[in-house]
Amino acid sequence: MMNDIYYIIGTAYAGKSTMVKLLAEKYNGIACEENYHDQLMDEKLDKNEFPCLCYTRDLQDWREFIRRTPEEYAAWVSGVAKKCEVLELRILEDLKKQGRKIFVDTNISIDTLKKISDVDHVLVMLSDQMVSVDRFFERPDREKQFLYQLLMQEPDPDAAMANFREMLMRVNSKEAYDKLLYSGFKVLLRDDNRTVEETLSIVEEMLRLKK
Repeated sequence: MMNDIYYIIGTAYAGKSTMVKLLAEKYNGIACEENYHDQLMDEKLDKNEFPCLCYTRDLQDWREFIRRTPEEYAAWVSGVAKKCEVLELRILEDLKKQGRKIFVDTNISIDTLKKISDVDHVLVMLSDQMVSVDRFFERPDREKQFLYQLLMQEPDPDAAMANFREMLMRVNSKEAYDKLLYSGFKVLLRDDNRTVEETLSIVEEMLRLKK
């Protein structure tokens, strides 16, 4: 069991990264924000062991990325999540030596979390399943804006965007949402009428940080 590590899983736009950052600041802890495994994504990563993670690293033409079928995209996302878990656990094993609380926005699977963590150290944060699809390009992330420009440069931009939206819908399916919702861990649903401070207070209570 990894004591003093608090895991937040769930969907995009649910507030996971924000909570991880605020909790780390409040408790003088370590924030492992979204995609913290990227620190191990260097040229030494073996593409035979981590084929999905090396896919974008070694990609010669990014048009291949946006032209995949929804089935291919969903399979890639699943493969990335499984291998990210390997890297994340490796990083956490090293970080816990510092003796500080660690707050993690994670890709670690539900099954693995049930093996390595106390139930009170895991929280599921969920937004509506279509939010990740409808608002994917709203964030100013360089990578997302790059993909948007590629889609707009396709011979049929509307068809390209429709295909990409279908990709996103495959990985944000009701089945995936329900798996998180009924994982057995505590769940917090996004509420736009709730302030960040109010959400933080609820998260603290659900993770039993408040004594």
